[in-house]
Amino acid sequence: MSRVKRGVTSHAKHKKTFKAAKGFYGRRKNTIRAAKAAVDKAMQYSYRDRKNKKRTFRALWIQRINAAVRDGGLTYSRFIDGLNRAGVTIDRKVLSDLAIREPAAFQILVAQAKAALPEAAAAAA
Repeated sequence: MSRVKRGVTSHAKHKKTFKAAKGFYGRRKNTIRAAKAAVDKAMQYSYRDRKNKKRTFRALWIQRINAAVRDGGLTYSRFIDGLNRAGVTIDRKVLSDLAIREPAAFQILVAQAKAALPEAAAAAA
């Protein structure tokens, strides 16, 4: 059986790691042992932070909605409850965008949510 030289495979694997480590500082970009560890850790962080990014943006949308809703005399939770009772199904991303770009349209939604709340119906009667 003939001998198999593995230089080509190793070189390709190393090249792939170095490409992923491009821009890293010090030995982390040009020494295979350090680069491999750094790239592995970077991939763990990127996986985790793709999930965290979704959480962070949802929190931002909620803060923006809450700020806009308080001008209409409601809190965020009462506003969402009112929208649900009114049968309005708009996600928080779109609500946040409306609050920033179309304040008049957003205030119409606030009025609909207010009207759908039970204490608003009791006050009207």
